[in-house]
Amino acid sequence: MREPRGQWRVRHKQEIGVFDKVVLIVGAAGPLMNIPQIIKIFSTQHAADVSLISWLAYTIYDIPWIIYGFIHRDKAIVTAYVLWFLMNSIVVAGVLFYGS
Repeated sequence: MREPRGQWRVRHKQEIGVFDKVVLIVGAAGPLMNIPQIIKIFSTQHAADVSLISWLAYTIYDIPWIIYGFIHRDKAIVTAYVLWFLMNSIVVAGVLFYGS
């Protein structure tokens, strides 16, 4: 037996709400994966093997996503890309301080 259309909409909206929370958590956790790279650069004070161009590009490419997230009022995108921007910027700083 099929459920009435209105009940499907309510259940569907609840499922989307749960998924939105999961995406927000994943979006915030992803940038934290840069922490081992950051620790390695700053603890060894060595970043000669880390590509400044790549990490600078990652940092610059975060900016349009941050703007997009603000324009669309998307908390998950803003949170994720602000954190990516911060973490990538720290790596860039490390490469500038300790690179070859």
